[in-house]
Amino acid sequence: MRVAVIGAGSWGTAVSWLLAGKGVDVALWAREPEIAEGINAEHRNPIYLKDVALGRSVFASPDMERVLHGAEAVVVVTPSHGVRGTSELMKPYLAGDVPIVNLAKGIEEGTSMRMTQVIEDVVGGRQRLAALSGPNHAEEVSKGVPSATVIAANDDEVGRMFQELFMAPSFRVYTNTDIVGVELSGASKNVIAVAAGMSDGLGYGDNTKATLMTRGLAEMSRLGRHLGANPLTYMGLAGMGDLIATCTSQHSRNRALGQWVAEGGTVDGYAEETQMVAEGARSAISVYALAQSVGIELPIAHQVQAVLYEGADPMSSADLLMGRSARDELHGMDLIED
Repeated sequence: MRVAVIGAGSWGTAVSWLLAGKGVDVALWAREPEIAEGINAEHRNPIYLKDVALGRSVFASPDMERVLHGAEAVVVVTPSHGVRGTSELMKPYLAGDVPIVNLAKGIEEGTSMRMTQVIEDVVGGRQRLAALSGPNHAEEVSKGVPSATVIAANDDEVGRMFQELFMAPSFRVYTNTDIVGVELSGASKNVIAVAAGMSDGLGYGDNTKATLMTRGLAEMSRLGRHLGANPLTYMGLAGMGDLIATCTSQHSRNRALGQWVAEGGTVDGYAEETQMVAEGARSAISVYALAQSVGIELPIAHQVQAVLYEGADPMSSADLLMGRSARDELHGMDLIED
């Protein structure tokens, strides 16, 4: 099988390693020519996951037409803010029936679209689209550390095809019909992870982080339920699983961004220092805007946005959250439809 992987960052590199290990021919699109040249010459990404040896069935190119030629499936692994532009680059060379799975986690600013909606808006073909999400740090997946994920698709056959494509001895793949919940989980948990990092930066302990994660999951579920997601999706890999990994791991860019800011840094300073994208920085804007547009209250996301972009003091934001009026724990969380 020939698969096009669109994006040669850490996750794109890990996915290419995973698929090549199964004997798949991988055409990897790298925006930077030097990355493509390094992969083709040394079978390693010269910038991301440098220690990961890629199989010889992986070739890389900055030429989108060449990468998509003959592809039987497409895996989109760009940062969320680049999905629309990348889709526009793909459109002239993309066959109309080729299945596409998106791995980017975010909500588009301005449109409040989920990533599969963005791709559909550009290239069409709703039934061929799927999303993959879960507790999947690229650094661990690329080392064969046992991991699991979930594939959500608009068509069951497409979901099963991608399940079979990604399933490996160290990478277990489940399916879920709730593409709305899976995608919203992936975007909104990044915002909670930034808050968890701020907690670390302020020197708070396990009690605080556990509280943030639990109440963050409640926020995520409230928003998802209102938008048609299955609340039980948030108890699974794309929800709780990814939330745990992103809030606690030293690999997590979003947790690290929160800690960086709480210790006096800025969003721009973090990006410049690490040369990495923390999706939670953008999702803090887009997820909160989406919630406001449908009248859902997200107090943690609100405070994360205030700290990142409005100059709010992290300690003062923590005090505001702790000082909110008392509520029933399951407020807005009932599973019975009105």
